[in-house]
Amino acid sequence: MTQNPLSHSPTPSSFKNRHNHRRRIDRLALTTSCCTFIAVPFDAQELGRKLVHHLNRGRLLCFHLRFLVLLALPSLYFLVSYPRRFLVLNLLALLAFLLTLWVSLNLALPRLPSIRLLLARSLPAKFTRLGSSSISSKAVVWSIGSKLKSEKKANSGTWVQVYSNGDVYEGEFHKGKCSGSGVYYYHMKGRYEGDWVDGKYDGYGVETWAKGSRYRGQYRQGLRHGIGVYRFYTGDVYAGEWSNGQCHGCGVHACEDGSKYVGEFKWGVKHGLGHYHFRNGDEYFGEYFSDKMHGFGVYQFGNGHRYEGAWHEGRRQGFGTYTFRNGETQSGHWQNGALDVLSAQNTRPRVLHAVQVSFMKHGELLRKLVTLQRLTRECIKLCQLQTKQPMLPEWWLLKLSRNK
Repeated sequence: MTQNPLSHSPTPSSFKNRHNHRRRIDRLALTTSCCTFIAVPFDAQELGRKLVHHLNRGRLLCFHLRFLVLLALPSLYFLVSYPRRFLVLNLLALLAFLLTLWVSLNLALPRLPSIRLLLARSLPAKFTRLGSSSISSKAVVWSIGSKLKSEKKANSGTWVQVYSNGDVYEGEFHKGKCSGSGVYYYHMKGRYEGDWVDGKYDGYGVETWAKGSRYRGQYRQGLRHGIGVYRFYTGDVYAGEWSNGQCHGCGVHACEDGSKYVGEFKWGVKHGLGHYHFRNGDEYFGEYFSDKMHGFGVYQFGNGHRYEGAWHEGRRQGFGTYTFRNGETQSGHWQNGALDVLSAQNTRPRVLHAVQVSFMKHGELLRKLVTLQRLTRECIKLCQLQTKQPMLPEWWLLKLSRNK
C-alpha cells in the first residue's frame, strides 16, 4: 500500500523548521527598516553642507564685486567731473576705467557657473552657424554608369587668351602654346607683334615698350637674333646684327648727341674694326677691344691734327706718328698717351709698317660695312612693308613680310 505525501500529519520537526524560517524573515525586515531610517538623516546633512558652501561663495563674490567697483569709481569720477581737462588725461582715465572693468569681469565670470555655462553653450553654436553659412557647399553631380568625362578644350586654333597677371594674347595656338602669328599685350608694359614658335618669339616681330623703346627685326627662341633695328627710349638707335639678344656682328649705333659708330660688335660692346665719329668732330678708324680703342688705329682730330699708330685701352701706347696740321710730324714710342722717345731713323720704318697693317685692316672693315648696308636695307624694306598697308592686322602683315 503506497502512501500519499499530502496525507502526512505534521510532526514536531516540521513545526520547528517553520518557526526558524519566520524568525529569519522578521530579522531581515528589521534590518531594512533600520537602514531606511538611517539614510534619511544622512541626505539632510549633505544638503545642509552644500547650502552652507554656496552661501560662503556668494558672500565672497559680493565682497569681490564691491571691492572692484570701489576701485573703478575714482577713474569714472575723474572722467565725468572734469570734461574740460586735457585730452590725454581723459584718455588715461578712460583707459583705467576700462582696465578695471576688464579685470573685474575676469574675476567675476569664473565665479558665476550659470553665465559661464550659458556662454559656453551659446557662442560655439553661433560661430558654427556663421562658419557653415559662409562656406558654400560644392554641387553634387549624380551620374548613372561610368564616370563623366571632362570636355577637352581645343588646344590648336586662333583665339584670345587672357592670363592671370593681366597679359593678353591674340593670335594662333598650336598644342596649347603660342605658335604662328599673334599679338601679346604685356599688362601696363608693352606688346609684341610677330611670329611665335612653341610659346617663344621666333621669326620676325615688332616689340614696343611703355617707356618708348622699340625693336623691329628677327627673333630666334625668344631672343633678338638676326637683323634688327632697336630704338632706345633715350633716342639712341642701333641697326645691325643680333645674336642671343645682344648686338653681335656688324652694326651702326647712332647716339642722340650726334656721335655715331659703324663697325663690329661683340656681345653688346664695340669689338673689332670700327669707325667712330665723335660729336666734337673727331674721328677714329681702327680696332676696338671690349668697347675701347685698342690695337692699331688712326685718330683724326677736328682741328686738323692726326695720330696713326698703336692704342691700348683708349690711350696712345706703342709705336705711332703724330702729324700736326702744319705738316710737322713726331714719331716714336708712346706711353700712356705721351711720347717717350723722339722720332729717329731706326723707328720710322717700324711705325710705317704698323700704319700699313692698320690700313689693311681698314679694307676688311670696308668690305664688312658693305655687307652691313645690304642687310640693313633688307631690314628697312620689311619695316616699310607694314606702313604701306595699314588696312590689314599688323600681325598678318608681319607674316606676309616673312614669307616675302
